[in-house]
Amino acid sequence: MIQDFKGKTAVLTGAGSGFGLECARIGAARGMNLVLVDVQQDALDKAQAEMEAVGVQVLARKVDVANAAQMEQLAADVKVRFGAPHFVFNNAGVGAGGLVWENTVADWEWVLGVDVWGVVHGVRLFTPMMLEAAAADPNWRGHITNTASMAGLLTPPNMGIYNAAKAAVVSLTETLFQDLNLVTDQIGASLLCPYFVPTGITSSERNRPNAPKNDELTKSQLIGQAMSNKAVSSGKITAAEVAHKVFAAISDNQFYVFSHPKALGNVKSRMENIVSITNPADPFLERPEIGAKLRAQLREA
Repeated sequence: MIQDFKGKTAVLTGAGSGFGLECARIGAARGMNLVLVDVQQDALDKAQAEMEAVGVQVLARKVDVANAAQMEQLAADVKVRFGAPHFVFNNAGVGAGGLVWENTVADWEWVLGVDVWGVVHGVRLFTPMMLEAAAADPNWRGHITNTASMAGLLTPPNMGIYNAAKAAVVSLTETLFQDLNLVTDQIGASLLCPYFVPTGITSSERNRPNAPKNDELTKSQLIGQAMSNKAVSSGKITAAEVAHKVFAAISDNQFYVFSHPKALGNVKSRMENIVSITNPADPFLERPEIGAKLRAQLREA
């Protein structure tokens, strides 16, 4: 549990927009040293200028979190500049939709690379550094927060690649929590599972190398893209509100962080299906018109 953030160091991936940027703003307001990581240079430059204007120490790095060598260099740079970070936010994420058999190898490699390997690299590189700092000082405290999604706890159709990636982050982070508890009481962990919150994720293709053009996408992928854009852009909870929940969870040593706790009814239904060995329920039970529209669009010639 970190109570006093002043002078502590935060590493934030996906820091140029969405939850990463909003957490950087909170960290800056609390006097933290900030390591800003993003793959989009102009967004990174803008974030760096904003944080430096507040008067905090900033290390900004353009990094592809899926790239092991780039992440290893980042970790080395952080250690030299600030020592072990107190807060690591493995948050960078991208999305892709469509019927699960229609996704290309390139689609899988891109989404799993950022959404899963990005978290893996953050955990494997920074946790040992944090454990070393904790062993050297009984008063040292650290925290790791990984961004998954409600999609990691549910299985909405037409977005299987994203569901699979985020389910991996859920499992990895729950295990991280258990593993840390085996070896230390000084480092906590949280799992952020946002639902529909307006962030930059629906336009994540902007940072994809060799991104497919619209005329190269299947019908299901185009439909998935449109549905995702509409759902995310109409979200009522802001990224800033979610960022405040992230920091509250650090102070309270709370593991699960939800932007929309009311959506947990869907998670409960899924778990009940599993325990009762019942086939997965219709994900559109509460909004049948959405399911009917999607089915009709996909089945029409």
